[in-house]
Amino acid sequence: MTFDDLKTAIAAGEIDTVLTCMIDMQGRLMGKRFHAEAFLEMAEGETHCCNYLLATDLEMATPDGYASTSWSAGYGDYIMKPDLTTIRPVPWLDGTALVLCDVLDHHTHGPVPHSPREVLKRQVARAQAMGLTPVMATELEFFLFQGTHDEIAAGGYDLKPISRYNEDYHIFQTSKEEPVMRPIRNHLRAMGVPVEGTKGEAEAGQEELNIKYAEALATADHHILAKHAVKEIAHLAGYAASFLPKWHHDRVGSAAHVHMSLWRDGANAFYDAEAPLAKSRLMDHYMAGLLKYAADYTVFLAPYINSYKRFAKGTFAPTQILWSVDNRTAALRLCGDGTKGVRVESRVPGADMNPYLACAAMLAAGLKGIEEELELPAPFRGDAYEGSQDEIPNTLRDAREALLASDMLAEALGADVVAHYARAAEVEIEDFNRVVTDYEIARGFEKA
Repeated sequence: MTFDDLKTAIAAGEIDTVLTCMIDMQGRLMGKRFHAEAFLEMAEGETHCCNYLLATDLEMATPDGYASTSWSAGYGDYIMKPDLTTIRPVPWLDGTALVLCDVLDHHTHGPVPHSPREVLKRQVARAQAMGLTPVMATELEFFLFQGTHDEIAAGGYDLKPISRYNEDYHIFQTSKEEPVMRPIRNHLRAMGVPVEGTKGEAEAGQEELNIKYAEALATADHHILAKHAVKEIAHLAGYAASFLPKWHHDRVGSAAHVHMSLWRDGANAFYDAEAPLAKSRLMDHYMAGLLKYAADYTVFLAPYINSYKRFAKGTFAPTQILWSVDNRTAALRLCGDGTKGVRVESRVPGADMNPYLACAAMLAAGLKGIEEELELPAPFRGDAYEGSQDEIPNTLRDAREALLASDMLAEALGADVVAHYARAAEVEIEDFNRVVTDYEIARGFEKA
């Protein structure tokens, strides 16, 4: 919807509520519900939110250690500035529209540098200064469970997937799930998110949602809106959708693969018809940057303790930092070789990633590879689980240390932004270390 479309719909009584949303560190929509007329009167220009929303954890707690805000600083305000190009209807909610906001400093009105949308915008601008446009696509994998999130929590998280067996590409099984999946596809399309399709994934109750490629910022916007929609639409149908990367040690995990290319003058700059695999030198440098700095940016692709449970042999989640041609065991998979659609897919990100941060961090690494004119090694062939390359960081602690040691990311994102998200990882580690898990009790209650 354009802003004029919204005003027309409000005047006609078709829209009475406007969701005014920012993106938090965890990649969730946070904000306010405005009466539509009040939005036009006051919020179209700006509204406000507490600045703790960019210094919190999954539980919405207020941990200390952030330079940007604290109890001693009084937890003041940020400005939420609606990006009027992102207005769209929310078809599964009556009379509702939504707009995404950029986050500004209350005093200077300048962008807040650690705001996820701003982090990505800065890397896009860096690419544009090089004459390049980042084009990306993300895949959303998730599980559907019987019962709503509230019902499952009340039952002690006795998780029962919506289906009984591996439904990868399975038409009959996924037909049973159409009361949930069909509204997801149709509502997102009506919302302006260019959904291509859905399929069963490689586990019981696991789904995949595919969205058409777009410029990087639009791709991240689409991803966040789709993830939010999946949860709400599943809830309305009596089911729970979970983007937890690994919900059971015997089940495969959920990923959020990211496809990347750089375009110049409306054409894919990764394509060179005369080169082997139709892969340009620019693409070589970009992929070499992704490989060289893989450990540096892993924390943005796998931000929680659970994220690292997904990296396991024989699960289609990578364990080694290497690239290969159309090989789903590698961290980086060359897709579309020999065609104008040649691109690189990162298979490292989990379903829990914040797409703004993940896309920004990988873009930063790839652009650095171009600046340094890095040479791309020969592709790995065979089973990458048997490879002897560098491993993806095994724990969040390892990934955090790599982030803090990264001169590349300190330069690209800013040292303050790196410190901010390193603290977020540290908070996650501290929270987990305080908890006694069911595993520890079952293993040691009698035997220790």
